[in-house]
Amino acid sequence: MRFGEILGSSPAMQEVFRKVERVAGTDITVLVTGETGTGKELIAREIHNRSPRAKGPFVSINCGAIPENLLESELFGHVRGAFTGAVSSKPGRFQVANKGTLLLDEIGEMPLALQVKILRALQDRTVTRVGDTANEPVDIRVIAATNRDLEADTKAGHFREDLYYRLNVVHLLLPPLRDRGDDVVVLARYLLSRYAQELLSKVRGFTPGAISAIKRYHWPGNIRELENRIKKALVLADKALLGPDDLGINSDELPAILTLADARERWQRQYINEVLSLNGGNRTRTARDLGVDPRTIFRHLEREESGAGPDDILPPGDDTGRLP
Repeated sequence: MRFGEILGSSPAMQEVFRKVERVAGTDITVLVTGETGTGKELIAREIHNRSPRAKGPFVSINCGAIPENLLESELFGHVRGAFTGAVSSKPGRFQVANKGTLLLDEIGEMPLALQVKILRALQDRTVTRVGDTANEPVDIRVIAATNRDLEADTKAGHFREDLYYRLNVVHLLLPPLRDRGDDVVVLARYLLSRYAQELLSKVRGFTPGAISAIKRYHWPGNIRELENRIKKALVLADKALLGPDDLGINSDELPAILTLADARERWQRQYINEVLSLNGGNRTRTARDLGVDPRTIFRHLEREESGAGPDDILPPGDDTGRLP
């Protein structure tokens, strides 16, 4: 399914699309979070394109890529003579985004001193250029994006709590590529088709082994990593179908496929822990809910503490028998 320039049919992405449709028609502030390479700027652009401000400018600034001593000027502008090298007055991104949308990308990297001024600009909808005293009104919609956990940064004192709540009116969490199911294959095929034409490559698809590797690989860099690996493979490969080696995916980077018995044991261990958590750690109640002998839960906890594998579950009252 195509949602503007975004592809995705997984339930997690469908939920993101639904939220975008709901918030786009308003001027409400949106905080977009997610790992690096998950498409935060694309989502911000889609909010802008579906909003009443679509005919206005979409302006983005990466708050972590500009030196701290220049960031205030980039955000709010400066007047002539405000600092060495300021030979003329210049508007900042807030002014350039007037009547449109401003994306504050990597907002979590913003210095604390500037966070105060950002908060004031959001509250008053006015900005003051560096070296000036006059306030300039701005009519903008603000979207913030970050790959950091701002709530944790707030508790640690690295991010202002009042700014966090000002930005986090609506929160859009973008899922990592590894949690998007078959979206990764759809995206891989789309990117290959797109860049094969652009790079004049003879590659036309992926081998079955490559498709399997694409599904199983963790993709720590998400869509950006997928895009870069495909581009590199298209340039270097001299065959019609790309294999795992062309994508730089080694077998030792892929999660092992468990035997059915091992998968059952892993699920069993996770489920016991889940029920224990629901019961506040009460072993007797957990055993009753699971329909097993309480000694099974004790043995499970002993193995958890020792790091051994999960014990086999015994039916109630059975000390020796195993589950069929």
